[in-house]
Amino acid sequence: MKMRSIAVANEKGGVGKTVTVINLAAALTLENKKVLVVDMDPQANATRGLGIESWDGKPSVYDLIQPPGQVNLSEAIAKTAWEGLDLIPGDVDLAGAEVELVDVEGRENRLKDALTGLSADSYDFVLLDTPPSLSLLTVNVFAYAREVLIPCQTHPYAFGALAELHETVTAVREEINPEISILGIVPTFYDGRTRVSQQMLSQLQADERYRHLLFKTVVRSNTTIAESAAVGKPVVFYRKGSFGAIDYSDLAVELLQKA
Repeated sequence: MKMRSIAVANEKGGVGKTVTVINLAAALTLENKKVLVVDMDPQANATRGLGIESWDGKPSVYDLIQPPGQVNLSEAIAKTAWEGLDLIPGDVDLAGAEVELVDVEGRENRLKDALTGLSADSYDFVLLDTPPSLSLLTVNVFAYAREVLIPCQTHPYAFGALAELHETVTAVREEINPEISILGIVPTFYDGRTRVSQQMLSQLQADERYRHLLFKTVVRSNTTIAESAAVGKPVVFYRKGSFGAIDYSDLAVELLQKA
């Protein structure tokens, strides 16, 4: 199986982007896949959600993208508590990276250059978390990734964010990375008891622009996901029978079918 690099992105915050990275990565390991998570969000929530503190002195992705390369790739990869699940930690210093890299030649390819050392048999998947805005960090992720997975909250503001991200990916494909494409859209925070969630899911399923990209798996609202993130443990390991664990396990299986 060829290594797949997938950016999990949405220019709107609060849509379940980071929890999707954490829990999809963990669910893929349960399908006997080796996964590397790259945390490119300055908030470093994916790092904490995988039980690693980004400020404990370990090299981070920030160090990795600094010219001329302050650390080797192998130094920046941290082992998590779970077999087959590794992490390149995020760091709050990423917030200043855009200013620091503004005059650096090839600044949009710093991450791509740093990850070229990953051999094809090192991992089955590289999942990349992105900031909740279009930034140089996001562009770096898109310059490297081949696929974009979009968590889409079943909320009225969702369609505007989808359109913006689609335009961004199109621009990146034309100017920087011709191999990038949108893998699919995952409905998140779905609550079947509310009319709003029901209506938004129906609109996504009916919309000619997006329905062919829509995953069948819907991630339901589930407080257990937040609980698991708070203790630094993916929900599939924290509480296997929860809606969150079931939904992300289903998503992993569906993702593997979209090879």
